[in-house]
Amino acid sequence: MKRRISLTDQRIKEKDRAKPQRKKEKDPSAIKEREEVCRPVFFQYNTNLGPPYHILVDTNFINFSIKAKLDIVQSMMDCLYAKCVPCITDCVMAELEKLGQKYRVALRIAKDPTFERLPCTHAGTYADDCLVQRVTQHKCYIVATVDRDLKRRIRKIPGVPIMYISNHRFNIERMPDDYGAPRF
Repeated sequence: MKRRISLTDQRIKEKDRAKPQRKKEKDPSAIKEREEVCRPVFFQYNTNLGPPYHILVDTNFINFSIKAKLDIVQSMMDCLYAKCVPCITDCVMAELEKLGQKYRVALRIAKDPTFERLPCTHAGTYADDCLVQRVTQHKCYIVATVDRDLKRRIRKIPGVPIMYISNHRFNIERMPDDYGAPRF
């Protein structure tokens, strides 16, 4: 027994075979909430990053290192397995000086000759803006901070790794595997 295909059955089959409709293309002028950069492209632009590492240190990073009883230079070298040069800007020094007697140990550590002093040419002494501006201009730095807002701002800049403190040791975020940074 052969079954006859009715006209409506043929139309239904033709609709099933019809070309799928295109999805609406996104407007390129629309604002993106968070731009993700894939790993190979992320480090394609940053060829300046390599040993010896120059690490921009934030005020709260020094304070948290003292609280965790970590030697800054030694812990950086343990984290990166390479020579590290901690750098401190004039704005960070001014911020440490403004904090007063409570943070005198942090100020003494920052004045240590192992820290490279970077002069600031801009007006004002807000350290976070200074660090973001310097990293945007020169992408040869790793930023050492514990501040969430500063981390959020620096993550938007491609090619800049962030060093932070967790579990009484230094860790690094967004570091290429090529340089041998440890993965936890």
